[in-house]
Amino acid sequence: MRIGVAATPEIAFAVLNNLLASHHEIALVISQPDRPSGRGRALKPTPVSLWAIENELPLHRPSSPHELKGIVDNLDLVLTIGYGVLLPASILSLPKFGFINLHFSLLPAYRGAAPAQRAIEAGESVTGVSVFALEPGMDTGPIYATASLLIKAHWRSKELLAELALLGPQAVSDAFSSIENNLKPTPQTGTPSMAPKITKEEAEIDWNQSSEMILRKIRAFYSSPMAWSTFRNQPIKLTSAKLYDAELAPSQLALLDGELVVGCGLGTALVLTSVIPAGKKEMSAADWLRGLRIEKGAYFGTSA
Repeated sequence: MRIGVAATPEIAFAVLNNLLASHHEIALVISQPDRPSGRGRALKPTPVSLWAIENELPLHRPSSPHELKGIVDNLDLVLTIGYGVLLPASILSLPKFGFINLHFSLLPAYRGAAPAQRAIEAGESVTGVSVFALEPGMDTGPIYATASLLIKAHWRSKELLAELALLGPQAVSDAFSSIENNLKPTPQTGTPSMAPKITKEEAEIDWNQSSEMILRKIRAFYSSPMAWSTFRNQPIKLTSAKLYDAELAPSQLALLDGELVVGCGLGTALVLTSVIPAGKKEMSAADWLRGLRIEKGAYFGTSA
């Protein structure tokens, strides 16, 4: 088939590279416009834009979905992966077989922008990928292919997404085969759930929650926007942790057995294993605490 790909993040690379080596023709790549980035606010292309340029493929970066009219009309199909733009029905109907999407959950569970993150936050043990026909609703279209994956207890969202990306090529290939053989997709069944984008505000840790819930949030919110708290009026990002048996008040810090322990709600505690203090790079949490030379009884969320 003669296809287009509309994508933005690096997580699309496994599928893109597989398609490049397949019998299908990538006729064009669509990605979001370059955005200001860094302290200098210089315009920066998306990872997929850079991939397209490197592979000398036609690249379109429309500022509006309506600019796709006249660009995708003569394609057999457009595959989207984390494109980040809702497309109207008038555009979805232009290619011969419409648009399909690779989504990082087992639909109808976790429809929306952050499916892998929300699955970890909710304590799920199984997730997967779904390839479905796009329609104007939020991830509501019928499904061509799925693949499942067990979530390992130590994975954060970054690791989970990397593993899910590896399922993408086969799921997309299966979907393409179904389309080429005129097989109809299957309507979604089950109870839908939503996976909205994670805000910085909700990523702030409430130390009155249980250690298990806080650990899920630390794992779920890595590597963006990252769980965080404050210490001495400065933000600190929390990048990895593990459960610990200790009796500390919620948000209280202590150096126990060479590790940074923080009290949580319901009489539970966590060891913070790595953090990113304001203005610094990621480091061992214990090293960060030693460098502060704090007095006994220090707490997150206080100015002392």
